[in-house]
Amino acid sequence: MGGIEGVVYKEVAMHHDSRGWLAECFRQDEVSPETWPVMSYISVTLPGITRGPHEHQDQTDYFCFPGTARFDVKLWDNRDGSATQGESVLFTAEQGRVTVIIVPPGVVHAYKNVDDRPGMVVNYPNRLFAGNGRNEPVDEIRHEEQAGAKFRF
Repeated sequence: MGGIEGVVYKEVAMHHDSRGWLAECFRQDEVSPETWPVMSYISVTLPGITRGPHEHQDQTDYFCFPGTARFDVKLWDNRDGSATQGESVLFTAEQGRVTVIIVPPGVVHAYKNVDDRPGMVVNYPNRLFAGNGRNEPVDEIRHEEQAGAKFRF
């Protein structure tokens, strides 16, 4: 699958048994140390709702779509000097499958719940939101709040 330099997209194996299933969303031995999480959060996005587009200057987002709904995920490479600068890609995280998408700094990202049910997303970023004790500026450029922004879902 074509993509953007530094972005990781993978469907994660679901291990089923009589109790349900289990999926390993994060394994320290499968990603580089600079992407290791320092926090996590879970969100629910309602049908038809888009979150983003925004980007981070320093933070890598480690998204896990646990398969509760279908999401379209759009990425734009906004990094000067990147081999894929200016390119965009659209991924789909399917309902019923676990999908991980790792988004490095400078890659604009947005996702939309394209299902008819609320969908969960878990993120394991490698930086604390608003820094230690929530006392630092938020590392986020919110393109969705800019009139005429070139990044549109």
